[in-house]
Amino acid sequence: MRTVAKTALAVLVVDQLSKVGVVFGLGLATKGAIEVLPPYLDFRMAWNQGVNFGLFAGSELSRWIFVAVALAISVWVWIWIRGEGHGRWAQVAAGLLIGGALGNVIDRIAYGRVADFLNMSCCGFNNPFSFNLADVAVFCGAVGLVLLTGRQSPRDGPGMMG
Repeated sequence: MRTVAKTALAVLVVDQLSKVGVVFGLGLATKGAIEVLPPYLDFRMAWNQGVNFGLFAGSELSRWIFVAVALAISVWVWIWIRGEGHGRWAQVAAGLLIGGALGNVIDRIAYGRVADFLNMSCCGFNNPFSFNLADVAVFCGAVGLVLLTGRQSPRDGPGMMG
């Protein structure tokens, strides 16, 4: 479980440092946008009160519901990955998901919303949405858990001759 904890902590620290550095250190919160490597990467401030792409944004109650759901999912993933005896890469995936979820929970508690600032476009497609490193970690962690975990088929189970 050290792998899960170390990965989650690393994601949490990098996410929070990136938000403080870009949003406040570079003044993105007041500037609104900073070109980095246009059009491939720009910093574009978006305070997200909802979930992905601002879906379900709403009241103060929804803020705390999102916090509770993210914490519940993080605890469930922690318990599940511990109890199933999954390999190292599945534990890394769980740590990515947990660390990213906790990074966005900290934003919701500290700012009342999530600080999104990364914007990527390419090849004539102008992406109107921003995201953050926690979002990337949650996505990669979820995909990793889907790909790296699962049940063995009965033929592959322990003690089976084949």
